[in-house]
This record gives sequence, structure tokens and C-alpha cells, in this order.
Amino acid sequence: MATVLPPGPQPASGNETLQVHYNYVGKLEGRLKDPSKGGSTLTTILFLVVCSFIVLENLMVLIAIWKNNKFHNRMYFFIGNLALCDLLAGIAYEVNILMSGKKTFSLSLTVWFIREGSMFVALGASTCSLLAIAIERHLTMIKMRPYDANKKHRVFLLIGMCWLIAFSLGALPILGWNCLQNLPDCSTILPLYSKKYIAFCISIFIAILVTIVILYARIYFLVKSSSRKVANHNNSERSMALLRTVVIVVSVFIACWSPLFILFLIDVACKAKECSILFKDQWFIMLAVLNSAMNPVIYTLASKEMRRAFFRLVCNCL
Repeated sequence: MATVLPPGPQPASGNETLQVHYNYVGKLEGRLKDPSKGGSTLTTILFLVVCSFIVLENLMVLIAIWKNNKFHNRMYFFIGNLALCDLLAGIAYEVNILMSGKKTFSLSLTVWFIREGSMFVALGASTCSLLAIAIERHLTMIKMRPYDANKKHRVFLLIGMCWLIAFSLGALPILGWNCLQNLPDCSTILPLYSKKYIAFCISIFIAILVTIVILYARIYFLVKSSSRKVANHNNSERSMALLRTVVIVVSVFIACWSPLFILFLIDVACKAKECSILFKDQWFIMLAVLNSAMNPVIYTLASKEMRRAFFRLVCNCL
């Protein structure tokens, strides 16, 4: 981890280093002010309630998939992995909130990087999971064969690659790709992160989303053409229904995350203290985190089987 500052006068601790960086980008005063003033306490409580709801509903998705044998197939393994990503995103943001404000400056540099990196890991895993689902659907449509529950190696390979990529991206700042030796390169939203690193991550996420859109466009035309050729319309209707569900999930993901991606691009382009919108980043982040609350709702509304599994689970808990 590159935590060594350039020669000359240096802060004596991680605490002082954080204050130097937050002061440089103009966020020091906001972090040090009394949270009881204004509406910040109410906002914090609201965010914590939303995060708790996200954790609960995605936990229910995972339990429903685990307990119902009908869901033990490739597609639902991917949906389960996406639910796990969403659950971790809720936990990561909840921890982030609880460790923010004045508490930020009691953190070591390592803990600060872990706090922020966990959000990048959750985002990376979610994005890669959506790509894995698109790849799996595309390969299945090309082969025109139903899912084989006994051949899960491709599923676990894709899921494993998702988490490997996500952890690799999230770990880059703590491994040295940060702005500890270069204040002008610091992000305003994440004051210890290099703007180059943020631009790199956003470029990767946008490339993945473009790939997903292209794959689903191909899948759509494959489903439409195969439904004309195959006499069994039940299978094609089922495939189309599942395709619609996943396309809705991807569309909601893009709608929720695009504003934050745009904000990060503004952050990369702006010099420190020049763009006031960068100091409203918590609302953009909250919109992105809300995506993790939307996915279980989409599964429940789109799938009768998932809806039944949810109701059974709720009834058993009450």
C-alpha cells in the first residue's frame, strides 16, 4: 500500500493525512460539523433504514432460492449471486454511513481504503454478475438447449470471475493506485482516490454495460426468430418472460447508476472546489444503492414462482 507522502513537511498520522486531503478538496468543514445541526441526522437515519431494508429483502431472495429446489438451476444461481452483491452493497453502505462524519478522521488509511473499496467491490460484482447472466443467456440461446442442472461448472466459473474482477478493482487504491503523493490528482468525492483510477473504473463499467446491451439485443432477436420456428410456444414464452425480467433488471441498473457515473466523470474533469454538485454526492450514491432494493421487487413481480416462495417465507416468519 502506497501510504508514503512526498518529502518535506508531512502529516504525522493517517488522521492528519485524511484531514489534509479532505481540506484540499473542500470537504473538511462538512465532515467536522455537528451532525445534530440541520437535517443531517434525519438523512442519516433514512439512509440506514433503506440499507437495512436492502439487506433484509436480498437475504430473503437468497433464502428463497436456497430452500426451493425449483430455483436450483443456472439462471437462479446467477440471480442469487446478484442478490448477494446487493446484500453486500447494503451492508457496505450502512457501514460507510456509520463510519462517516467526524469518525472519518479517526480511521487509519487502511481502514479508509477498505471502507470505500467495499463499495467498489459491490458495484464491480453487480456489474459483472449482470454481464455473466447476459453471457449465459446468450450461450444458451446459441446452443438452443435447456439448462442442464448437472453441469454447473460454467456458472461457478463465471461467478468466480465476477468476484475476482470485483476484488481486483476494489483493491487497486490500497495497493498503490491512489493520490497520496499527488494532491491535484485527488477526487473530490473520494479524496484519497486518484482521478485516473476513477476514470479507469468508470470506463470498465461503461464498457461492460454496452456489452450487456449488445448481448441482450442479440438474445432478443434469437428468441424472436426461434419462436417462429419452434412449435412449442410455451418454452419460447417462458424464455421471453425470463428475458424481459433480466432486461428490466439491467435497465433499472443503468437508470440508478448512470447519474453517479456522470458525477464521477464530472469529478474527474473538475479541479478541486470548482464544481459544487460534487458536494451533493451522497444523494447520487443513495440512488445507486437503491438499485439493490429494486432487484428483489422486480423478481417478485415478474416471477409467479418467486412470488409464491416469498409469501411462503414471509408467512413462516410471522
